[in-house]
Amino acid sequence: MGKTDKDWKAEAKKQKAKVKKLKAKLAETAATAVAPAVKPVKQAPPVSPLAPPGGFPTLPVIKGAEFASAAAGVRYAGRTDVMLVRLCPGTSIAGVFTRSSTRAACVLDCQAKLAGKAPAGEGAAILVNSGNANAFTGAAGQASVDAVTGAVAAALSVPAGRVFSSSTGVIGEPLPHERIVAAVNGLRAELSEGSIEKAARAIMTTDTFPKGASAEVQGEGGTIRIAGIAKGSGMIAPDMATMLVYIFTDATVAPAVLQKMLSRNVDDTFNAITVDSDTSTSDALIVAATGQSAAEPIDKLSAPGAKAFEAGLRAVMEDLAKQVVRDGEGATKFVEIQVTGAETAQDAHRVAMSIANSPLVKTAIAGQDANWGRIVAAIGKSGATAERDKLAIRFGDLLVAEKGWRVPEYSEAEASAYMKRDELVIGVDLGLGKAAKTVWTCDLTHRYIDINADYRS
Repeated sequence: MGKTDKDWKAEAKKQKAKVKKLKAKLAETAATAVAPAVKPVKQAPPVSPLAPPGGFPTLPVIKGAEFASAAAGVRYAGRTDVMLVRLCPGTSIAGVFTRSSTRAACVLDCQAKLAGKAPAGEGAAILVNSGNANAFTGAAGQASVDAVTGAVAAALSVPAGRVFSSSTGVIGEPLPHERIVAAVNGLRAELSEGSIEKAARAIMTTDTFPKGASAEVQGEGGTIRIAGIAKGSGMIAPDMATMLVYIFTDATVAPAVLQKMLSRNVDDTFNAITVDSDTSTSDALIVAATGQSAAEPIDKLSAPGAKAFEAGLRAVMEDLAKQVVRDGEGATKFVEIQVTGAETAQDAHRVAMSIANSPLVKTAIAGQDANWGRIVAAIGKSGATAERDKLAIRFGDLLVAEKGWRVPEYSEAEASAYMKRDELVIGVDLGLGKAAKTVWTCDLTHRYIDINADYRS
């Protein structure tokens, strides 16, 4: 006996209920699903108006240092995001790192290795990824570092204790290290002394241009070449300023001497810049000296050629530090803050950074507003010793205030005209002593908000 109309209606009702239930389940699944780890590549932002003219500079080849880059898909598909450096046997390594109490696993690993007893006569390597900071990732963070550095050590036949890694990008997400490990053999095959620019591009995050600088100095008996690359655009503040820097030289320098030179030049270069007052979890500055120059070894600070080499190293460090500020997120003004006449070096630093980090000062600069009253306020809140009737304030060569009041000849029109420049100098003389400090910063625009409001999307 066939089904009646009543039977068919009942069957249809059951099917509709099943379909409804299935749709609800699919909707629930979609609502709770984790987004794919690899996202479509973002469109590159416009290059900063403060970028050095001419694009990436031509850097000298550093014998004993080879570079390669690859798209491993750490965060975005189709984006070059990993760089590898192979360093020849005998390379000396020195480094300084963020002092953040929540620093990333790779930073802790590098610090431990530099403090350890890895054989200096062996080769070395540096591997860097962008897109993921591997910070605040618990025990999994060190496991990822071990996996990556172990793969590099095996591929290049260097001790794991001589493989240094860095990661930059989003904090708090596990590093998909298997993607990086899978790219290591391909990176090894592409290693070349002439690929340093590609390496500089691979470590960029919100940067709008790759950063490079170089110097050549005359050592004792031969020329010494220095070349460096950096990334950094936001989360830039002292205690290392998210910034990664790698400097290479063919000089022969004892590790302890290299470390001393690096450490004593950090405060006036990379610790003298700020974009937004935020200290990163991941900052790293590593210097590698391959020993391939014909110049005599530098085994002590007083050795022949040591002074010239250190001057060249500092010049590269300062150049890269300023480029980081020029690429500050949303920046349209490059600003030098000069503080003189402080009682102590600490006071000079406090005043300079108070001005450089003041949102009110930085937004006034963005608006081309000669609001020197905000500089007065920044001096007052710094905690440094200052006396109203002894300090003076300048915009470039234009004296705007001194002796507790604006100068009689002050011209708002002249001050406003000066503020229209792309590069500004703000001078403060406290009139109390001989200590001085110069720092570099940029303005704060709405573009900074746009970039950081949408950083993880």
